[in-house]
Amino acid sequence: MILNKKNISLVLSKNITKPQTNLFDLPEKVLQFGTGVLLRGLPDYFIDKANREGFFNGRIVVVKSTDHGNTDEFDHQDNLYTVCVKGIEKGKTIEQNIVSSAISRVLTASKQWDQILDFAASDSLEIVISNTTEVGITLIDDDVNSSPPSSFPGKLLAILHHRYKTFNGAIDKGLVIVPTELIVDNATKLKTILLKLCERNNLSPDFINWLQESNHFCNSLVDRIVPGKPDNEQLNEIKDGLGYEDNLLIMSEAYRLWAIEGNEKVKEKLSFAKADSGVIITPDINLHRELKLRLLNGTHTLSCGLAFLAGFDTVKSAMDDEDMESYIRDLMINEIAPSIPYEVSKEQTDVFAANVLDRFRNPYIKHQWLSITSNYTSKLNMRVVPVLKSHYKNHRSAPVLIALGFAAYIRFMKPSDKKNNKFYGRISDQDYLINDSEAEYVTAFWHQNPDKIVNVILADVSLWGTDLTSFPHFESSVNNYLKFMDDKISIKQLMIKESVNI
Repeated sequence: MILNKKNISLVLSKNITKPQTNLFDLPEKVLQFGTGVLLRGLPDYFIDKANREGFFNGRIVVVKSTDHGNTDEFDHQDNLYTVCVKGIEKGKTIEQNIVSSAISRVLTASKQWDQILDFAASDSLEIVISNTTEVGITLIDDDVNSSPPSSFPGKLLAILHHRYKTFNGAIDKGLVIVPTELIVDNATKLKTILLKLCERNNLSPDFINWLQESNHFCNSLVDRIVPGKPDNEQLNEIKDGLGYEDNLLIMSEAYRLWAIEGNEKVKEKLSFAKADSGVIITPDINLHRELKLRLLNGTHTLSCGLAFLAGFDTVKSAMDDEDMESYIRDLMINEIAPSIPYEVSKEQTDVFAANVLDRFRNPYIKHQWLSITSNYTSKLNMRVVPVLKSHYKNHRSAPVLIALGFAAYIRFMKPSDKKNNKFYGRISDQDYLINDSEAEYVTAFWHQNPDKIVNVILADVSLWGTDLTSFPHFESSVNNYLKFMDDKISIKQLMIKESVNI
């Protein structure tokens, strides 16, 4: 039995949250660019939850912008799909199966552009959401009169221009536009691109004024691991419990955050926020960005090389080891949290850190440490170096756990082979890919000056924006840890500070 409107009444399992049939008749309020799992597992999850609780009362029209694949699976299932939420929340295991009815239609831009423009001209449309990847928010020459324009900003501008003409520039017909692409100030950058496209397309000053004054461009930050469809073993187990086939089924962790920059008018339009504390609408989202960037991403980055070299494949397996778990926890709470370069309280960092540790312990998410090492160098520079600088504003002693993380980075970047212009390291007789844009540059130091490798790498201003050897005792701390990083790395040995003379 396939999941669709006709068969939903035949789903008898009590472990499934099903939509009431009245939800299928709600008006279409949202235009969404993207069919990906992040959108379906986070913004659409919030909207579906709000609809079930009687808050938002609106559905989503999805635009499929690329020509890859088709919409058959959505059509066959009447746009219904299951979100399997599995994770740890406040130390308790969470398992939920929710049939989402948030999406009403999925339209392909290349084939159904006229229908998309028709919806753009509808009274019920209030909100635009997007996730077109970071590449989507870029400026290219585009003609807004094409059917359709080639870029996401071009399509959005064409939609706004069509809406402006339809309603004769009515002030109250502007939209709330919330991009979720993972770039800082995503809405601000999108708006800047739209204004440049207005000039290139010779659009009228009156329209440009309407675009800026009647529409709300809201920077946002999304945070939820949505790996999509589970592996075959998990999928078969889930299907047996559901009692139906669902080719759109996705998995999601329990944690969820959608921080949106907006005022009271935005909050009124985004009324789905009332249904879940994971939606935060605030005039400034930088606090939430800093907490995520430092405590989650920064801890991941400092831990990834060390955990991988110590023989742990996944984040969960590392959290199951007492010594590795202790390093990750103490690094996050005792060294990173007090040195976040932003005004933040201990209560805020403690709450966020507890959530992060729950997420790291999630048995249902197989997050590979090796994948986290991708672009290791730039991640350290962006996520950790500002914390290191902040630490030394108040201390002259080295943050030893951060130093250990840097030592692991330097050891991870030690090359053993080069194949097809790719660099490989080696640990315990196993080769691994050094997937880093700076791999050629950094690995060369190991060939040129291995005896002074720590000094050479830490002092390189082109990598870090500053000379890290200028921080008191940091170089010596990293050096002492690196001495103990041969083919078999013992976390217990490294965590005993006396054994490395720190």
